[in-house]
Amino acid sequence: MSLTGMQLNVTRNAEGIDKAIAFLSEKFGDRCQTSMSLREQHGHTTSWLPNQPPDAVVFAQSTEEVSEIVKLCADLHVPIIPFGSGSSLEGHLNAPGGGISLDLSQMNEVVSVHAEDLDCVVQPGVTRKQLNAYLRDTGLFFPIDPGADATIGGMTATRASGTNAVLYGTMKDMVLALTVVMPDGTIVKTGSRAKKSSAGYDLTRLMVGSEGTLGVITEITLKLKGIPEAISGGIASFDSIADCCNTVIEAVQYGIPVARMELLDTLTVQSVNAYSKLDLPESPLLLVEFHGSEAGVREQAERFGEIAAENSLKKFEWATDPEERNKLWAARHDAYWAGLGLAPERTGLSTDVCVPISRLADCVTATHDDIEENGLIGPIVGHVGDGNFHVLVLTDLTDPEDIAKSEAFVERLNYRAIELGGTCTGEHGVGQGKMKYLPKEHGAGVAVMAAIKRSLDPLNIMNPGKIVALDTE
Repeated sequence: MSLTGMQLNVTRNAEGIDKAIAFLSEKFGDRCQTSMSLREQHGHTTSWLPNQPPDAVVFAQSTEEVSEIVKLCADLHVPIIPFGSGSSLEGHLNAPGGGISLDLSQMNEVVSVHAEDLDCVVQPGVTRKQLNAYLRDTGLFFPIDPGADATIGGMTATRASGTNAVLYGTMKDMVLALTVVMPDGTIVKTGSRAKKSSAGYDLTRLMVGSEGTLGVITEITLKLKGIPEAISGGIASFDSIADCCNTVIEAVQYGIPVARMELLDTLTVQSVNAYSKLDLPESPLLLVEFHGSEAGVREQAERFGEIAAENSLKKFEWATDPEERNKLWAARHDAYWAGLGLAPERTGLSTDVCVPISRLADCVTATHDDIEENGLIGPIVGHVGDGNFHVLVLTDLTDPEDIAKSEAFVERLNYRAIELGGTCTGEHGVGQGKMKYLPKEHGAGVAVMAAIKRSLDPLNIMNPGKIVALDTE
């Protein structure tokens, strides 16, 4: 996986791009920007891939405006790259053929909340924290928590999940319906507020996780959950990563309804302690949380403690105070930035995989050994309740040998996960960085994906050069 090799050469239509920018500048005024700093920001932010900025950034404020912009770009054969908050990690936002970054952050209204039906309708620029603040007085919340304060539109486009996925699922489980502007500018509604349907193809699931390659999501209908009566959480420290993983496997297999179950390896704990001013035991640990009734969470915690004790548990501490518990989870969400602090002169190459829960210990242990054997700096964290974990490989981008070592490690990690019956990405998505691994994981299914892309987007203007390569690139 070369730092440049995954960036496909998408044909650049310079004449069409110039015409599009002229039209968009006249139509949208200051909401069409061409400054290099803004363009580079919209090319990528936290991605490790080299920046490929768009030619202009347009801030849309309605579905109708998005439709108008897409129709113009379709007429002129100009690429469109939807943008939310810029937290993607696999080059999703790069513009290999130039074009227009369509920033949806100003479409940030909660359109409606139907508390009696446990659902709501939001625009794509609404962030998860904004939505939960809006819902606070209803007794409901939106549980998908990827860590970053991502937009709901971006989370939908990448099929995001996060720390709560083991209990509440991922975005594919929480999205009921979408409004999508298709590559020709047509506005399509993919479903309704009904909790189930057998009416035709499931277009909603097709669009969830499509990463802007099939259309632009402009409205999302979401399921909501009731705020639990009681929440309890704690920290379980172990002698080894294998003990952590075996505890996770047994807890899941015994059916304990853990809401959150996060793995931090020793290096991650050390970095989090330094960054967040904590004093966590510096050994592999699980950060766990239970949601339910007072009696229920107490029973779940006791049973979990029994399982942990059978796997060489070193220390078990409960955080019953909400402020203390929130501090722990804030530290977990800051693990990315804490990890970068381990070697500030290096760049973080963040990657994730997901495996069947029964193979979790095998995959994490082999990955940890691989890091040590090759002299890499790579803290490991994971939403391990569903078999998903992340590695932040700290790489010296001025050293070709170090780059090669890091890339070889990431390649081994992805193929290892696939060979264990897993996937090359549990939540980061494909973008540019994971394209190489799709043939190994999906085989002939990649050709089916390409056929869908080609059918819906024959001009290849919707976020081209991502997920699948088309002949026109």
